[in-house]
Amino acid sequence: MVEVEVRKGNITQVEADCLVNAANSLGYMGGGVAGALKRAGGEEIEHEAVAKAPIPVGEAVATTAGRLKARYVIHAPTMERPGGPSSPDKVKAATAAALRTADACGCKTVVIPGMGTGVGGVSPRDAARAMVEAIRAFQPTNLERVVLLDLNDEMVAAWQEALGEAKA
Repeated sequence: MVEVEVRKGNITQVEADCLVNAANSLGYMGGGVAGALKRAGGEEIEHEAVAKAPIPVGEAVATTAGRLKARYVIHAPTMERPGGPSSPDKVKAATAAALRTADACGCKTVVIPGMGTGVGGVSPRDAARAMVEAIRAFQPTNLERVVLLDLNDEMVAAWQEALGEAKA
C-alpha cells in the first residue's frame, strides 16, 4: 500500500516525479488546475496531451512536464468534453488511471489535486471519498507515495475526513 499525505498548496510549485491533471478526454488545458499547469509548465504540455487524445475516462496518458519541477504530467480525464460534467465514478476511474500510469512510468511520488471538483461539479466530499477508494485499492509496483494537494481548504478537509473513515 502507498503512503498518503494530504497538504494544502499549489501543484505548480511542488517537486515530484509526476503531477496529475484532472483532464478532459480531448487533452485541452483551459481553466482550473489544467490551465495553471499549462501556464507554469508551458504550452508543450497541452500540445502533447492533445496529440495523444482522445483519452477515455478511466485511462490516462503521461506527457512532458515542461518547466514544472516534475518528470511528467499525467492527464487523467474526469470528463469527456472541456467543461462537461463529472461524477464520483468518473473521479474514481480517473484516480485509478493516474495511479496506474504513474506506476508504469516508474514514478515513486505522484501529486494529485482534487479531481472533478471544478467545472466537473463533484463536491469535495464525494470526490475525496472516490479518490481515497481508488488509492486504497491500488496495488503499486513502483509508486511509494501519493500527495493529495489542493489550494481549497474544503478539499483538504474532505481528504482528511475520507482517509479517517478509511482507517476506521
